[in-house]
Amino acid sequence: MKNKENNSSNKLVIFQSKEIRRIWHKNEWYYSIVDIISALTNSPKPRQYWGKVKAREFIHLQLSPIWVQLKLQAQDGKMRQIDW
Repeated sequence: MKNKENNSSNKLVIFQSKEIRRIWHKNEWYYSIVDIISALTNSPKPRQYWGKVKAREFIHLQLSPIWVQLKLQAQDGKMRQIDW
């Protein structure tokens, strides 16, 4: 999703009381896929849910990925690649 603001800060978006992380990259907002899955499915393990979807829909069917990986600071303070 494009945002007309020239804002380079990272922000949270709230969807049905769930936090969804987003990052401004290449003049567009990118949203955390795991956070979106958590908000939409209420899965207790959204990372595993996403891993299964990737394996089933992209690896098995040999589709090109439609997500990007960007680094974000994790709770332990380390920068980790996550899907956006």
